[in-house]
Amino acid sequence: MPDVDYYELLGVRPDATPAEIKSAYRTLARSMHPDTGGTAGTFRLLREAYETLGDPVRRAEYDAGDPERHEPPAPATTATATRTRPAPRTRPRRFGEDPAFTPAAPRVDPATIPWWHTVDAITRVHYPGSPGHAPAAIALGAVVVLALPLPLGVTFATPALVMWLLLVAAALGASYVLVRRHLSALRSVRAFRTEFGGRAVFGTPGQDDDQVAERLTADLLARYLTRLPGVRVFHGLAWPDSVFADVDHAVLCGRRLVLVESKRWLPGHYETADGVLYRNGQRFRGGGSRLAESVAEFEALLPDVEVRGALVLYPSRDGELTTDPGADAVAAPMTPERFVREIGAWLAVEPSTVDRDVFRTILRRVVT
Repeated sequence: MPDVDYYELLGVRPDATPAEIKSAYRTLARSMHPDTGGTAGTFRLLREAYETLGDPVRRAEYDAGDPERHEPPAPATTATATRTRPAPRTRPRRFGEDPAFTPAAPRVDPATIPWWHTVDAITRVHYPGSPGHAPAAIALGAVVVLALPLPLGVTFATPALVMWLLLVAAALGASYVLVRRHLSALRSVRAFRTEFGGRAVFGTPGQDDDQVAERLTADLLARYLTRLPGVRVFHGLAWPDSVFADVDHAVLCGRRLVLVESKRWLPGHYETADGVLYRNGQRFRGGGSRLAESVAEFEALLPDVEVRGALVLYPSRDGELTTDPGADAVAAPMTPERFVREIGAWLAVEPSTVDRDVFRTILRRVVT
């Protein structure tokens, strides 16, 4: 880790509140992001500073690694003035982390996935917004009206002829309008397919050494959930008014959206109750999650879309990790296998639909 004080980097005092740290981070992010003239290295360091100081546990570990942080500076003397700079502090080890351990890539037997054989992986994708067969039906009706013979005894001066002509004009007018709309919708869908139709995954999962869990989940999503023809996977999404990857992954299918965080935590049993995460029956304080905030952000951004969160957990060292999401969990903890079965079933309700407007809104949030 570079010899940089995270508090100095963010421009806040060591006793700054979480809100002050978050505000400072977002202000600096706008100028330090590579897309706005910053460098990738500086941006990565800023993100690490915020992730460390924004998590109470990691912040405590960081502060504990420098006991002189909160002590008043010693008076300047000749000795102190010429003292060499201390060696940089080593990066604190994350909770339960075993650097030599890498979780195995999860594999799920399709025979154990309830929704797997209920969907057709090659079904044609449906894009809402097309008027369907209505224009053709109206046009056919107009042709039928034109083909009807005039009633016997009708002359050009009778009211019946006037009514017949009005009926024909109305049918032709409606057909013209609907056919134009239909052709416009077809062109729009065709353009969308040309631009995005052949892709199901957008963005890149984290590439840093400590982002193994993100890469495992990315493989999980591509391997299993893309069986649903309408599924679109996104990696690295920013909240509104943010330029950082606040959400690890998102999966859209129809008008249902799942936001996903990937974590490597200690083996054990994880569950939620009243919005609190527990491990082995004790309140878990070994790592933080911003998934509940992410769900709230995207619910506000997409009020007509069903949004839920999933916290996909991998062991950080050798041992068994199990989960019980809990009925009230906004950010449900799940093993990769449980995620595939339960989230896949939830998305399979509308397996072949891609809502173009929702898709574009989410795609604009991808920052990786």
